[in-house]
Amino acid sequence: MVISLENISKFYNGNQVLKNVALTIEDSDRIGLIGINGCGKSTLLKIITGQEEPETQPEPDVARISLTKGVTVGFLEQNSGLDRSSTIIEEMRSVFADLLRTAERLRELEALMSETHDEKISAEYAQKTAYFESNDGYLINVNITKVLNGMGFPPETYDRVISTLSGGEKTRLALAKLLLENPKLLILDEPTNHLDFNTIMWLEEYLQDYKGALLIVSHDRYFLDKLTTSTCEIERGVLKRYKGNYSVFAEQKKADVARQLKEYEAQQEEIAKLQDFVDRNLVRASTSNMAKSRIKKLESMELIEKPVLYEKSAKIKFEYDITPPFDLLTVKNIDVSVGSGADRKTLVDSLSFEVKRGEKLGIIGSNGIGKSTLLKIIQRKLPCNHGIIEWTKNVKISYFDQENAQLDMNRTVMDEVHSRYRTMKDVEIRSLLGCVRLVGENVFKQVGVISGGERAKLCFAIMMLERGNVLILDEPTNHLDIDTKEVLEQALCEFDGTIIFVSHDRYLLNKLATRIIEITENDAESYNGGFDDYITVKREKEAAEQQVIDRQKQEKAKQEAEEKNVRAYRSKEQRAADAKKRNRVKELEKEIERLEAEMAEIQKQLADPEVCADYQLMQEKCAALEDMKKLCSDYEDEWVMLSEELEK
Repeated sequence: MVISLENISKFYNGNQVLKNVALTIEDSDRIGLIGINGCGKSTLLKIITGQEEPETQPEPDVARISLTKGVTVGFLEQNSGLDRSSTIIEEMRSVFADLLRTAERLRELEALMSETHDEKISAEYAQKTAYFESNDGYLINVNITKVLNGMGFPPETYDRVISTLSGGEKTRLALAKLLLENPKLLILDEPTNHLDFNTIMWLEEYLQDYKGALLIVSHDRYFLDKLTTSTCEIERGVLKRYKGNYSVFAEQKKADVARQLKEYEAQQEEIAKLQDFVDRNLVRASTSNMAKSRIKKLESMELIEKPVLYEKSAKIKFEYDITPPFDLLTVKNIDVSVGSGADRKTLVDSLSFEVKRGEKLGIIGSNGIGKSTLLKIIQRKLPCNHGIIEWTKNVKISYFDQENAQLDMNRTVMDEVHSRYRTMKDVEIRSLLGCVRLVGENVFKQVGVISGGERAKLCFAIMMLERGNVLILDEPTNHLDIDTKEVLEQALCEFDGTIIFVSHDRYLLNKLATRIIEITENDAESYNGGFDDYITVKREKEAAEQQVIDRQKQEKAKQEAEEKNVRAYRSKEQRAADAKKRNRVKELEKEIERLEAEMAEIQKQLADPEVCADYQLMQEKCAALEDMKKLCSDYEDEWVMLSEELEK
């Protein structure tokens, strides 16, 4: 066991966000922690990590947190634990400070052992060597390089000072440091934020082999599916644990809700019958006792809570009136550029693709490649320097902008809808907003005040009214909780028009996309199917390319072997010259060895207090040492030159 929690409760502003939560995490657990925004996930993580205390409760509900002795807990928070004045490599090496001190002590002990045969020194050396090796001390640099490269920090970035990094880079670096610390319990809160596809997939592979326990909070359902083996959901303050990853949980949850709803409705029906009997018979003398017995039954009945039915309360549905022709959009040789005038920068040149009616086209590519800009260019919201953009007739576009630029932040939510559809009555607008779960006082708040997720829901409500036959979506699931994502996904999957969307949500790409276009600086490549199909084809291509590289290496090695055989038949004079060079190499090696021994002796003498006290003697020995270093360097240069000549 790593940690055990019992009877964990927490109140905020009079509201109970956690109700007697119990959770045990074992050594090899892979747990996904999910729930709607504000359900208490972050609060529970802070309690586990000791940043907050649970409520004080009397027995038998007293809160208990048991952490196994020696267990380390790592918690990813933005910019967590980073020294802004350090360089990247210094910060990563700080993780291994104890091992690095041990390595330094081992060098000191080696020097002492060369001078004396003290048993205490030998024992300390053996003990520290065992500690250093058992903790992979010889792999420090290998592990640092592996993690930094995986998290998007190549060697040329290692000397960058942390204070110069962007917020996203600092978050990635904090995660890299946490991975190197290798805690027994690794807690990750939205770890895929600020990561591109390649980094996320590297992180998934790394965590699949992680030896400790994992507790992950994430809206990235694909990430959860890849890593988790159990799922904990917090709902109405109560934590319930399910076996299996997110997709398995979703099926189990659906079945649980259906069962609980039946049980709830059956109980409500029974309560209604019992209450009706009481109402009709309590005042009658002949039936009063029977009525009282039913009252007791009602009072002793353990009430079943009505399950939360998100999918029934949210009703997003996109419809259109006009069907366009099959060949919907043609894009030929366009450029994707940002800026203007002298500051204009071309991100992608000569981009071409086509879209057919009914396609669900997912657009992916590295951060900053211009995906969002492309969506605006094909709508002619931004200029295109060259190339052709041709839409067919009868196309009506409905656009979701991840920046919500089309919304007036000073209007209320109600007024934002009413300004677009003047004839709609307030009750109709309230009903529409209720479909996307914008209810209560939120509809009277200014658009700029509500959360990013609520603004996204407002945009979806407006899109439902627009009745576009082409939906263009820029990161539509950003800021949405998992339940709202699934409602939106269902609506998009049921939409039989055309969808062109940019997304980092691999679960959405897998479920919705019928085709994926990957944009690079020089090209756009099309892949049929969803994200899993895209990954399969990519890996097959990479494997094929690697085979070509391997064949080229084999052919090169074969060619070099043949050339080596040819060189074996050299003239007698050449062989004699080579023999002379080999003899000289051996002489140089002996001379270098002699000089190194003499330099070591002088350095030893320089450490002698008597020599240090004699300034003239000190100067002589330092000068002699410098002469030897120069001569040794010359010998080494000659040795390298002759060795290279012999290898040719």
